[in-house]
Amino acid sequence: MTKQAAGRWAAIVALWLFIGLVLSIEVYFNMRVSVPEVRFWEVAAGQYQRALLWALLAPLVLRLKAVVPLASGRWVGGVLFHFACSFAIMIVYFLGRLLYLMVQAGEPLGEFWMIAQKTFYGRNLIDMVYYWAVLGVAYVLEIREKYQRGNLRAVQLESRLIETELKALKHQINPHFLFNAMNTISVLVRERKNDQAVSLIARLSSLLRISLDSTHVQTVTLRQELAFLTRYLEIQQARFGERLNFRTDADPASLEAVIPNLILQPIVENAILHGIAQRAAPGHVEIVARVRDQRLEMEVRDDGPGFESDPAGRIREGIGLTNTRERLDRHYGKAHQMVLKSERGRGVTVSLVLPLQTAPVPAA
Repeated sequence: MTKQAAGRWAAIVALWLFIGLVLSIEVYFNMRVSVPEVRFWEVAAGQYQRALLWALLAPLVLRLKAVVPLASGRWVGGVLFHFACSFAIMIVYFLGRLLYLMVQAGEPLGEFWMIAQKTFYGRNLIDMVYYWAVLGVAYVLEIREKYQRGNLRAVQLESRLIETELKALKHQINPHFLFNAMNTISVLVRERKNDQAVSLIARLSSLLRISLDSTHVQTVTLRQELAFLTRYLEIQQARFGERLNFRTDADPASLEAVIPNLILQPIVENAILHGIAQRAAPGHVEIVARVRDQRLEMEVRDDGPGFESDPAGRIREGIGLTNTRERLDRHYGKAHQMVLKSERGRGVTVSLVLPLQTAPVPAA
C-alpha cells in the first residue's frame, strides 16, 4: 500500500470515528434527562455500531450513486430513487436491530410488529441522513476532483500554448534573419573576406545552438538572454557594418534575474528594422538593465528616426511589440509595466519593469 493510499484510509477511519463520537455525545446527553445513571460507554457502543454499519454501507451508497446519478435532466427520478433507497435501508436497519435486541432479551417475537410500531420514531430518520450525507460527500469530492483536473488541464494547456507561441516566435524570426545572414556570408566570400565570413558562420552557429537548446525553455536568466542578443546583434552588425553600433549595460545584480525567454529579442529586432535600417548614418542600439526596489528595469533604446503618437497620445504597436505585451500579461498579470516612448527624430525607447525573480547561482 502506498503512502497516499494509507493516508486516505486513515482519513476515512478518522472520519467515521469522529462521527461515532459526535453521535455518542448527542445521544448520551439526551438519555441522561430520563436515565441519569446511563453510562457513556454503553451509549457509545451502540452508536459506534451504527457508524460501523454506515461505514460498511458507504460502498453500496456509492454504487447506487453510480447507477442512478443526480445528473442534469434526471433530478426528479434520481431524488425519488435515492429517497426510496435511504428509507428502505433505514427500515431494514431498524427492524433488524429491533429483532436482534428482542432475541437477545428473550422477548416473545409475536409482539415484534406491535413493538416496532410503538418504538419507531423520528430519531430513526438519522439513518436516512447518513445515506444522504455519504451521497453529498461523494458529490463534493467528485466536484473537487473535476475542479483540480480542470485546473491541471488549464495549466498544461497554458504551458503548451506558451511553448507553441515561443516556437512560432522563433520560426517567425528565423527565416528572414537567416536569409539575410546567409546573404551577408555569400557577399563576404565573393569579396574574399574569408576571415570575416568564417567569423560570421561561427557566430550564426553559436546563435542557432543557443536557440535549439532553449526550444522548450519558457524562462531564462537575463545573462542568457543577453548572450543570445549579443550574438544576434553581432550578426546584424556584420550585415549593416558601421551603420550599427550596440552596447549592453546590465548591473551584476540583474544578470541572474529570470525573465520570459526571447522577451527582448522582438524589441531589439524592431530597433534595428525601424531605427537602424531607416537611416544612412551610423545608429546605436542600447540595452540597459538595472535592479531597483526588488524590480527588474530594462530598456532597449535606439537613436533612429522615431515616430509620433496619435492625437490621443497613443503609439501604434506592431506585431512584435503586441505579442511581447501579451506574453508579459500572461506571465506576470498586472505586476509588470511596458512603456513605449518615441519622438520624431529622437529614436524609440521601450521600457520594461518586471518583478524580480532570480535563479540560484551555480556553484563554482
